[in-house]
Amino acid sequence: MVDLAEEMDNPTFRSDTVLSDVHLHCPSKRHLMVRLNAVGQPVFLSHFKLLWSTGDLASGKHVREITTGREHQCRSGGELCDKDRRNIKKEGEFNNEGVEALLDDDGDLDVVRRPRSASDLEAEDLSRDIVCPVILMKGKEDAFEDEEQECTCSDVVKIEHTMATPLEDVGKQVWRAAFLLADYMLFKRDMFRCCSMLELGGGTGITSIIMGTVAKRVYCTDVGEDLLAMCEQNVALNKHLMEAGGGEVKVKELNWLKDEFCTDPEAPYSWSEEEIADLLDHCSVIMAADVFYDDDLTDALFRTLYRITRNLRNSCTVYLALEKRLNFTLRHMDITCEAYSHFRNTLNDLENLQDGKMKYTVEPIKPDFCQFLVYERIEQL
Repeated sequence: MVDLAEEMDNPTFRSDTVLSDVHLHCPSKRHLMVRLNAVGQPVFLSHFKLLWSTGDLASGKHVREITTGREHQCRSGGELCDKDRRNIKKEGEFNNEGVEALLDDDGDLDVVRRPRSASDLEAEDLSRDIVCPVILMKGKEDAFEDEEQECTCSDVVKIEHTMATPLEDVGKQVWRAAFLLADYMLFKRDMFRCCSMLELGGGTGITSIIMGTVAKRVYCTDVGEDLLAMCEQNVALNKHLMEAGGGEVKVKELNWLKDEFCTDPEAPYSWSEEEIADLLDHCSVIMAADVFYDDDLTDALFRTLYRITRNLRNSCTVYLALEKRLNFTLRHMDITCEAYSHFRNTLNDLENLQDGKMKYTVEPIKPDFCQFLVYERIEQL
């Protein structure tokens, strides 16, 4: 948990802010502060690389390569496909063999450093270390010019986000389970092609944007005008990715603590009657990633799920992704994950619900499918 200092160069630690470490594990990437949002939080722009082009995505070519190509066979345990692993190594990561190659006879890490020239020393005060996870810069996207030369626009998802927030603003960060959910849906994208989808707690919109390259329409929902404005900006930044497949993402408000859709025409991100009808008539997939961290919000989410699914014209599949965050508590004198336990109990209640109209079936999905985004797939996902 981090609170960024006034100049944002040196992080200081406090107990009332939360930091997603997704940004810290993106190899060789710079995260540039581009602006302050309406509540004065620094907003960063990050590039998240897809491990293939969207041209392959739209044609389904990459799926055929994965399922039939011997070189691209997936391994169990959440590991990457062979081709994808090589791509990540190009991004600056080492596998176990790469690390072992850097060890000396005693097993110590042998780091080779290039000699520092006089010009390096003279420029030291004028430049920042590019391996630092946070590099501040006021201004424009052209600071990413170097990265854009290395990858085409169809290979990169651009996301504006914050780095550290109070708990109530965690939706403005990018979380690991969002990548896991996007990975699964890309791996099974033939199932989702041309369908209508709803994301609950979409946050920055990264999962909806990626699914917008496959699905016909995605309603990305959350609450808070500032967060929804950030999400809408991210949709605009990646509009060309979705246009290639004919999909679209609509950013809408959906408050789990309210029983109805917001239809006030004066309110930003409200729903029209036509959009509500379209959702209820055509939605076949609902998804949510990393939204189970508060028991009251978890209860509200499941109430919203029940309210929406019972009004859908067709049957629907709900995909939920989360990371189990383990903590040592004095109350239990043990390592626990209370938020996950409450989520599981509430999920069981939904599955056991008998109201004469709805029937819910729960099925776990093993995270051993191929990885299409660069992130650390830990066992707690």
